Amino acid sequence: MPRSFLIDTDTASDDAVALIMALRHPDVNVKAITVVSGNVPLKQACTNALYTVELCGANVPVYGGAVRPLVREAEYADWFHGRDGLGDQNYPPPVRTVERGHAADAIVRTVRENPGLTLVTLGPLTNVALALAHSPEIVKNVGRCVVMGGNPCCEGNITPAAEFNIYVDPEAAAIVFRSGMPIEMIGWQLSRGESVVNHADIDRIRAIDTKLAHFCVDCNSRAMAAFREQTGELGIALPDPVAMAIALDPTIAIESSKHLVEIETASELTRGMTVVDRLNVTGDDRNRGVWSKLSPANRVEVCWRIDVGRWKELLLRSLR
Repeated sequence: MPRSFLIDTDTASDDAVALIMALRHPDVNVKAITVVSGNVPLKQACTNALYTVELCGANVPVYGGAVRPLVREAEYADWFHGRDGLGDQNYPPPVRTVERGHAADAIVRTVRENPGLTLVTLGPLTNVALALAHSPEIVKNVGRCVVMGGNPCCEGNITPAAEFNIYVDPEAAAIVFRSGMPIEMIGWQLSRGESVVNHADIDRIRAIDTKLAHFCVDCNSRAMAAFREQTGELGIALPDPVAMAIALDPTIAIESSKHLVEIETASELTRGMTVVDRLNVTGDDRNRGVWSKLSPANRVEVCWRIDVGRWKELLLRSLR
């Protein structure tokens, strides 16, 4: 029986590839896609999600959500993904439109109707925080919550201390991380180094010669250039598809551990930092695999290492 997925996204180039991976997986039924402001403004992110769904020939409802973070001004990453979020390739507008209703309400309804569902978040956590504020009891219906976000024990990609998704709405991230959901944190660093889709990988993708395969590379053209400018690394970094790969196949995460994770919301210097107590310096039971009855939240499974070969093979399989 197919697994039920709900995907919350700020759809830009790497999000689109992650959506393709889920929509084309034979063992997954994507119940809904909810969209949040993040990489690009909400309207553009919705357009990109709809276009990607149509490209896959899928019939999945898309809902628009928060146009800005809970308490802060909106910030975007169009400098990285292009003005339209898809590398400014001038893709045609989608035929379909977003469904009526707010994404937060769609999250509540979808989770209630699908106990054990896998929630995959690819952008700022504003929509999910709004859903939890309205209906905190939905936590018990979430089987897994795979969060692409954070930078445990490494540099950030928007500030020295923070990864973009968490930085944009740290207050929302704090709500989600304290909710008690079974969170798996997939930090952006997992898409770097050997995980980067390098030139040999790009040649393999081009050789598939499908519309989806060429889209995967083309829509990430600006992101590839920006990644080189930012890090000096050559290739396409795909943090959202790495997170989706782990959501689709948990065994791709070959090293992970559970820890107390806090989100910094007060300091401007370290705003959005994911503070992981890997060495249990706080002496907190949550770092020793023990749930506290008084405070079960904030205990997060942090992924430290992935099977790079299997992640890339899963990507290729979804594009054939």
